[in-house]
Amino acid sequence: MIISSPLDFREAARRRVPRFLFDYADGGAYTEATLRRNVSDLAEVALRQRVLQGCGTIDLKATLFGQELSLPVMLGPVGIGGMYRRRGETQAARAATRAGVPFCLSTVSLCSLAEVIKAAGNDRIWFQLYVIRDRAFMRDLLQTAKAAGVKALVFTVDMPVPGARYRDAHSGMSGSRGPLRRLLQALGKPGWAWDVGIRGRPHQLGNLEPVLGKASGLNDYMGWLGANFDPTIFWKDLDWIRAGWDGPLIIKGILDPEDARAAVDIGADGIVVSNHGGRQLDGVLSSARALPAIADAVGDQLTVLADSGVRSGLDVVRMLALGARGVLLGRAWIFALAARGEAGVAQLLDLLAREMRVAMTLTGCQRIADIDRSTLVATSK
Repeated sequence: MIISSPLDFREAARRRVPRFLFDYADGGAYTEATLRRNVSDLAEVALRQRVLQGCGTIDLKATLFGQELSLPVMLGPVGIGGMYRRRGETQAARAATRAGVPFCLSTVSLCSLAEVIKAAGNDRIWFQLYVIRDRAFMRDLLQTAKAAGVKALVFTVDMPVPGARYRDAHSGMSGSRGPLRRLLQALGKPGWAWDVGIRGRPHQLGNLEPVLGKASGLNDYMGWLGANFDPTIFWKDLDWIRAGWDGPLIIKGILDPEDARAAVDIGADGIVVSNHGGRQLDGVLSSARALPAIADAVGDQLTVLADSGVRSGLDVVRMLALGARGVLLGRAWIFALAARGEAGVAQLLDLLAREMRVAMTLTGCQRIADIDRSTLVATSK
C-alpha cells in the first residue's frame, strides 16, 4: 500500500502482523475511552494560523538533557518491539540514531540493551525501567545501563499493576489458549512468520534473560508482568534510584500536578506527562488535557515531556504549545516498524519533520523555542 502520512503505517501494520500483536499495540484498557480521548482531545487543540511572518527557514533542533536533537521527538519505550520486525528494537534504534533523536529501550524488550547498543551505538540510547519487586534485579539493570553509557533513565511509575486490556484476551495475547491461537494467527501471516517467527529468534525478553533464563520467553510475558510489578512503592522509595543513577532521571506516567511536584522533590530531571497510551487506568485525563496544568506547576523546575495520542507532526506541535519540551512516540513508531522495518521508522520521522515545518511556518514559529501557548487559539465548545 502507499504510505503518504504517519497514519498509513497503522493499516500497513494491521495487514502484516498477526492479530494478537496488532491488538496488543493498538489496544487500551477497559473500554478504551482514554485511548480515544488521547487522540480526539489533542486533535481538538486549535493552532493559531498566522501569515506573512517571514518564516523562510524552519529550525527543528532542540536541546534536551544537554544533548542536541534534530527534532524534539523521542521513540518511547514499547514492550516486545522485537516481535514486530526481526530484532525490531535494533532496527528502530538505528533509524532513530541516524535521524538524530533518542530511542528508549523498554525493560521488556526482545533485544537486550547490549544488542541494541551493538547495533546502533549508545549516543542516542535511553533505557526504561519499571517498578519491580526484585530490587536487586533493578539495581543490576541500573548498573548495566550505566556501564553501557545510556544517556537517560526513564522510570515508569504508572504501572504498579497491569491494566485490564480486554483486547489481549480476545486476540490470544493472554489466556490459557493463547499459545495455540497465536500459532494459528502466525500461520496466516507468512511474511511475518518467516521474518520474525523463524529468523527473529530467540523470542525471549533479552534484559530479563540473565535472571529468568528459559522462563524469559514470551509465553511467560503477561504472567511475569502481573507477578513482578510492585504496587507498594512510595515516592521515598525512589531515593535509592536517584542515588544510584547520576545521569538524567525522567519519571514517566505523571497526570497530576501534585505528582509532578513530588518528582521535583526527589530530584528528577524530567517527567513524562502520560497515561500509558490509555493502557492502564481507563477514564483518566488525556495527556493533552493534563499537560498545561503540570507544565505551569513545574515547567521551570524540570524538563516536561509528553506522550499518548501523538499521531502526526501537527500533534507534536500541539504538545509543545501545551507546555511540553519534547514528545515521545509509541504506537506511531511501532506501527512504522511493523510495516516497513527500519526504513519505515526513518520514513515516519521524516514525515513528522515535514509536517512540523508546515505547521510552524503557518503559525509563525521559526524555531522550536517559539512554540508556546500563543501558538494556540481557544475553541468554543
